[in-house]
Amino acid sequence: MSALTTKDPGKPYHLRLPATSANLGPGFDALGLAMALYLTIDTTVADSFHIDATGRNADLCAKLEDNLILTTYVDVLATAGVMAPRLHLQLQNEIPLGMGCGSSGSALLAGVLLANHFGNLGWNGQQILREACCREGHPDNVAACYLGGMTASSVREDSVITATCGERLTWGLTLALPAGSLATKKARALLPAHYSREDAVANIQSTALLVAAFAQGRGDLLRTAMQDRIHQPYRMKACALLPLLLPLTGNPGVLGVALSGAGPSVLIITEDAVPSALPAIVRQAAGDQSLEVLQTRISPGILEA
Repeated sequence: MSALTTKDPGKPYHLRLPATSANLGPGFDALGLAMALYLTIDTTVADSFHIDATGRNADLCAKLEDNLILTTYVDVLATAGVMAPRLHLQLQNEIPLGMGCGSSGSALLAGVLLANHFGNLGWNGQQILREACCREGHPDNVAACYLGGMTASSVREDSVITATCGERLTWGLTLALPAGSLATKKARALLPAHYSREDAVANIQSTALLVAAFAQGRGDLLRTAMQDRIHQPYRMKACALLPLLLPLTGNPGVLGVALSGAGPSVLIITEDAVPSALPAIVRQAAGDQSLEVLQTRISPGILEA
């Protein structure tokens, strides 16, 4: 990974960070998929902290109090012994908040990148990724946001080990977004402390197939490869949309269905030619004609300038 700093920390800084779908199928805390829904930030040094926000949840994104981007930015620099320059942020947000689409991971990573740039820390890619993953608590969202495609990740001692594939796949991604959000902490509380060997082995097998499917562009593997026994069965009680949409797997053009992140959104992966009727089919299966359905694609990761 190369360094993402610019030579002049006073220069305006542009970031575009993708949404992510982590825990992908059986890949609990290990696999994440970058989606072409973006948090775009244009930042300049200012006399005081200020945020102008447009897009989804603009009112929440514009708040200075407890803003995850700014609190991360200030804390990273304070830990490094650097006074944080005050910033003016112009945000354009496409990432649903609290819906299992990696909004917190993108905000954390943005805060670290802003600190690296405006604090002139000179960190390389591994240092940036390690700092963001440490603050997130698990690497799957942050690593996929940073590197794009389908990224497998693992934290080992002081390093984040990653492998990315599938950046150029033209599979379609469809997100079904229920009205209510779900906190990751609540979703984790639904999981058991222990699993059977049978369930663990089944997930290892599915995860191996899922990585192979993205590496080789084998959409035919996804029906089996996205099956999970570790987190999805336990989260269905809080993610009522999942059991309604899982049976769509195998429909014409539908390769696989899984919970997006910790939920409650559901991710549907489709063939190159996405059925135009899919949103209507999703709403019918959900029994909700007002259900929000977003169609997007795989993202290559962050863009900075």
